[in-house]
Amino acid sequence: MMQVEQFKSVTSLTKFANWVGIFIACLALSACGFALRGSQALPENLTHVVINAPLQYSGLSQALEERLPVYQLQSVIGLKRLETSISPNSVVVVNLQPESFERRLLSVFSTGQVAEYELVYSVSYQVAFPGKLPITNTMIVSREYQDDPDQILAKSRELDLVLDELRMESADRIIRLLSNQFNSSQVDPNQANILTSSTNNFQVN
Repeated sequence: MMQVEQFKSVTSLTKFANWVGIFIACLALSACGFALRGSQALPENLTHVVINAPLQYSGLSQALEERLPVYQLQSVIGLKRLETSISPNSVVVVNLQPESFERRLLSVFSTGQVAEYELVYSVSYQVAFPGKLPITNTMIVSREYQDDPDQILAKSRELDLVLDELRMESADRIIRLLSNQFNSSQVDPNQANILTSSTNNFQVN
């Protein structure tokens, strides 16, 4: 009987220690600016993200539109689609520059044809919060990709999927950075209207 009680006591202590460990880990991650998947990335008063892009429905725009609701944020493609009933103080504007892709050779076959390369995706963008100066940033993500000259069609489709994955990863990173950018951004002394001035200092070609 004593052994059973001791076993239950040890088990309870072990569970308690595990929960304490998880709690401390969560605090540490939070202090580092890490946002758990599905958690809100911004203060509650910021509810809408306007996405401006050279091509209104570009791949990254669509990826952002798909991922923003996961973080309890509503997406709007283009300022013209923003309803007049929405307060400017609840809107974050993300201005995207044209995306770019680069292939970096990693290895070749004995025939000299490319066997493997690194696909690098990059995009510059600007984030504007209400009452704060815009922040410009560049997002870069990469993925190793194996080529096969004997399966051109299949590899072409696979490449398209990889590019979509890179856009989706970039979208997640852009959203997760918003909270840190909001906290580090400087107050705009002019307090300009974010919806009329955010695109003036960042040209979208």
